[in-house]
Order: sequence, then structure tokens, then C-alpha cells
Amino acid sequence: MNNRDQAVSEHDLHAYADGQLDAAERDRIEAWLGANPADAERVRTWQKQNTELRAMFDGYGKTGPGDAELILSARRPQRAPLIKRAIAVAAALLIFASGIALGRLVPGFDSNEALDLAEMLPSQAKSAYLIYASDVRHPVEVGADQHEHLVTWLGKRLGHSLTTPDLGEIGFQLIGGRLVPVNDRPGALFMYEDSSGRRVSVLVGRNDENRSTSFRIASDGDLETFYWIDGPLGYAVTGEISRSELQAIADECYRQFES
Repeated sequence: MNNRDQAVSEHDLHAYADGQLDAAERDRIEAWLGANPADAERVRTWQKQNTELRAMFDGYGKTGPGDAELILSARRPQRAPLIKRAIAVAAALLIFASGIALGRLVPGFDSNEALDLAEMLPSQAKSAYLIYASDVRHPVEVGADQHEHLVTWLGKRLGHSLTTPDLGEIGFQLIGGRLVPVNDRPGALFMYEDSSGRRVSVLVGRNDENRSTSFRIASDGDLETFYWIDGPLGYAVTGEISRSELQAIADECYRQFES
């Protein structure tokens, strides 16, 4: 193998497959592929993957100046299987969609495709739970010993009278609550705890444009969230307990919020 042959690297083959070479480099790589059928087969596979991916995600967006160079600079030595590459592209599209959703979360961010409370509620409930349920000393702003003040204060901020469900028969007691943002508006978070220290949060958010929904569930590993919309309010019950336990709590919350 001469020095010219040794200069054909994996990066060169990727660049050839992606059509990023000038005429002289293409000729050099094609000469190499003609003498190395294994590499030629790899390149054909990559080109086929490129074609399939373009067809799969055609219409989701347009590339901008410099995108091709950015892709090349970030390319890893090994070509991922088609399914992994598809997931990577889908993840990028999800990040783009999340950026659109910021229109409802960040003041001044204009978007005509902002997501409604029903779509945002589970992710916000998850974030609130992860932040506050793990706080041993300060999970709430107002304790359950000031229950009347708690519900009056949070109800006034939401512009809607509130109650705190009694979950004693299920084994959970109210610790207290706090004011939290929900879709850039005041929301209420109530925290409950059982005798073993497990915690469950109940998030309440307001959006007068909501339409009622049935129970829905969102899962993220061991973290489960049951949520629903009822008139102007949205509710989400979140915890790292079994789905059956959490559903029983959500059912009880739904019953008591309705009464």
C-alpha cells in the first residue's frame, strides 16, 4: 500500500458518501473504491441510508448555510446504524418543537404554534416534583399547619377557589404547598408524604382556553404522572410509586376536586 492509498481515511469515505468532495478528491476516492470492494460496499450502504433518511424527514425543515460543514465536523469515526441515526435526527426535531413551546413559557417569545396546558402539564409537573419532593427540609413554602392560609393564598393567585384533597385513607398526609409557575402563570403545588417518607405532588395550573380531557398518563422511568383538564384548571398527580397506587391517588384527587 503506498502513501496515496494510506491517505484514504474513514473520514474521506464519509465525505465521499455525503457528496462533500471536490472533483479531484472524488476521483481519488473512486479509484480507491475500485480497488477495495469492501469499502465500496460500505459507502453504498451509507449512501442508501442518506437517501432513506432524507425521504423519512423530508418537509420537516430546510438546511441553512454551513449545516453540511457542521455535520462533517461533528461526525464520529464509526457510522451509526440507520435506526440510531434516525433517532438522532428525531431528537433534533424534538428540540426544535420544544423551542416552539417556549412561546407559552417565556414572556416576549412569539409563536403561533405554542402548546396548550394539557400538553405542557405533565412535563411541568415532573419538573416541580423533581425539584421539591427531594428537598428534605423545605419542600413547601406554607405548611399543612396553616392550611386555611395555604388554600386562600394559592386560590387567590390562581383566581379560583381551591381545596386540598384528603388522602389519609390512602396513607398520604398533606405536608403543605407552594406557589409555582405553570405556563407563565401562577400555579399551586401541594405535597403529600406517607409514613415511609415517599412523596407525591399535586400540581394545579390555570388556563381559561383549556378544554376538558379524560385521565392521561405520562411515564419517565419510575416517575409517573396522571393528569387531566377540568374547565379552566389542569391537574397533575406525580410520584415515584407504583402506577396503581398513583392512579388511586389521582382518582381520589379528581373526586374531591370535583366535589
